[in-house]
Amino acid sequence: MFAKGTVAMSERRGAKIAGVGKALPEKRLTNFDLEKIVNTNDEWITQRVGIKERRIAAEDEYSSTFSIKAAQDALKAANLPASEIDLILVATSTPDTIFPNTACIVQRAIGATKAGVLDIYCACSGFIYGSSIAWSMIASGAMNHVLVIGVEINSRILNWKDRGSCILFGDGAGAAVFSPCAAGDGLLTFKIGGDGNYGDLLKLVNSGCVKHPEYDGTYITMQGNEVFKQAVRTMNECALQVLEDAGLAPSDVSLLIPHQANIRIIDAVAKRLELPPEKVFVNIEKYGNTTAGTIPIALCEALEENRIKKGDIILMDAFGAGLTWGALLMRWA
Repeated sequence: MFAKGTVAMSERRGAKIAGVGKALPEKRLTNFDLEKIVNTNDEWITQRVGIKERRIAAEDEYSSTFSIKAAQDALKAANLPASEIDLILVATSTPDTIFPNTACIVQRAIGATKAGVLDIYCACSGFIYGSSIAWSMIASGAMNHVLVIGVEINSRILNWKDRGSCILFGDGAGAAVFSPCAAGDGLLTFKIGGDGNYGDLLKLVNSGCVKHPEYDGTYITMQGNEVFKQAVRTMNECALQVLEDAGLAPSDVSLLIPHQANIRIIDAVAKRLELPPEKVFVNIEKYGNTTAGTIPIALCEALEENRIKKGDIILMDAFGAGLTWGALLMRWA
C-alpha cells in the first residue's frame, strides 16, 4: 500500500525546490453567490468545510493557461531558463486534452525544448506523486531540473445541483522547480500509496471509456463521510511514516502544508500530530479545494508570507481519489 522513498544519502545527491509559482483565475465565487445556485448558505459551508470563496476559470481559460503562468513564475524564482528543464510533470484530473497531454502544451509554451513530458492522474495526491518522481530522478543523477505542476479546472467537472460537492472545489495552479542540492538537504523522504478498493468513494463518472448511463454527465461524485474518514486516517499514517523514516518526530516539523480539502480534515490531522495552529498552513478559505493544485499553491503563499526559512522541516501531506495518498518531508534549502 506504500511506496518507500528513503535512500542512502551518502550515495545520492539531494534535490531541493529552487523556485515556486502560482496562477489563479480572477473570478471569485463566494458562498453568498452559491446561495443563488444551490440550496446552501454561507454559515453552513464555513462551519462544515472552512471555505468562504473559490476561484472559477473563464470559458477561454484551461489547465494549460494557469500551468504556463505558474511554471513561468517558478522558473523566474529559480533563475533557471526553461531550456534547462529535463522533465515536465503536470498533475491534473482536468487536462486540456488526453493527447496531446497538458505537459506537452506547457513545454511548447515555455520553450522547454529538451524536456520529457508526462501528465499524472492521481487527483489531490498528484503533486506529491510528481514531487517523488522529481526527487528520484535528480537523486539518481538521471536528471538535473524537473518542473512539477499541480493544476485543476474543477468548475468544469462539477454537478452544480449537488450541494455536497459543488461547494468544495475551485480552480488554480501551482508549480515548483526541483534542482540538485547537497545530500541531506532538500527532500528527505516520501511515501506514496493507494487502495483501489475504495475507488467508488470519490470518482469522476463518464470521464473515460467506461460510461455510466445512470449519470447524466461527467462530474465528481463522492461519499463525503467515508472520504473524510479515509483522508484523516491515511494522511496521519503517511505523515508519521515519513517522520519515522527520517528519524524525526512531529515536534521537529516547522510547518505542515496539508491538502486543502476540508478544514475539519486539516484540524484532525494536525491534532493527531500534536501540531499547534502556527505550524499548520491553511488557505482553504480563499480557494476551496483545487485538488492537485492545493499544496503547490499553499507552498507558494507560505513563502510569500515568510512562513518558511532555510533549514526548516516542511511536511506536505495529501489524500485524493483512487484512493491515493502521499506525504513528503524536506529540509528547506
